[in-house]
Amino acid sequence: MYWNIKEIDAPDLAEWYDRKAEGFRVIDVREMNEISRGTVPGADPMPMATVPVRLNELDKHKDLVVVCRSGARSAQVCMYLQQQGFERVYNLRGGMIAWASSGQQVALPRAV
Repeated sequence: MYWNIKEIDAPDLAEWYDRKAEGFRVIDVREMNEISRGTVPGADPMPMATVPVRLNELDKHKDLVVVCRSGARSAQVCMYLQQQGFERVYNLRGGMIAWASSGQQVALPRAV
């Protein structure tokens, strides 16, 4: 979708949950009113505007999957994170729309 952005699709991310366990982290960069309606299980809410001030909460040594509604905002966050030295960043292709339409479980968000 976007130049130089690694992407992962919903079925592959679901498989990561089975294989990698603690080896990756999912962050949802939508606004809290969007996230409150459901997100990828285990995703941490981190609205897009808060990412720059919360960089210290992210581990450059773990795979990081970024989620939004359609994949556009999360791609922007992926580009930003790459500029900050993060190399193991993946955009969820199609965002929550693709996640839900592929039949994956949608969960209530974790507390902030």
